[in-house]
Amino acid sequence: MQQQSVSELIQAHLNQPEYLHALLNPLPVYGIAIGVAVLAAAIGLRNRAAQITGLAVLLASALSVWPVIHYGELGFDRILTQADEGGTNWLDAHAQRAERAEPAFYALAAIAAVAMAVPRKFPKSELWLNGLTLIAAIAVLFLGAWIAYAGGQIRHREFRYDAPPEPRGGYEKMRD
Repeated sequence: MQQQSVSELIQAHLNQPEYLHALLNPLPVYGIAIGVAVLAAAIGLRNRAAQITGLAVLLASALSVWPVIHYGELGFDRILTQADEGGTNWLDAHAQRAERAEPAFYALAAIAAVAMAVPRKFPKSELWLNGLTLIAAIAVLFLGAWIAYAGGQIRHREFRYDAPPEPRGGYEKMRD
């Protein structure tokens, strides 16, 4: 068997949607957590430049849910064939949760974009728009953790304490 070069191995991995999903899936959750911290500190400091930074991190992190879900959907069937019975139940739950929560990520992106743009024209809106964005980001962060919890159960039996609350087969019904 011929040994592959590092670039060939990287290319092979980047052609697998399930690998890309695993590579990208921390972005929405970790990014939103960082954005929440930056925005909260910036609001406290009343520093507009730092607020823009926090809002931009939230915007980019919320939008990163698109490739994560896209590659998750493309890799769903392959992971389904590799998972044990409990894992397939959690995979279905993970997919259902992502599908249901996806609009909230896009709403957060829109709110963050508005909070970056509107205060230029209406400076008095800055505080309440930043506060609204912060509240929305915290809510979406919890949704991301809820999705990620189910995702972690797929391959890690040692973290399973119960079956998922979602009915099995729900994701397939959502895709039709």
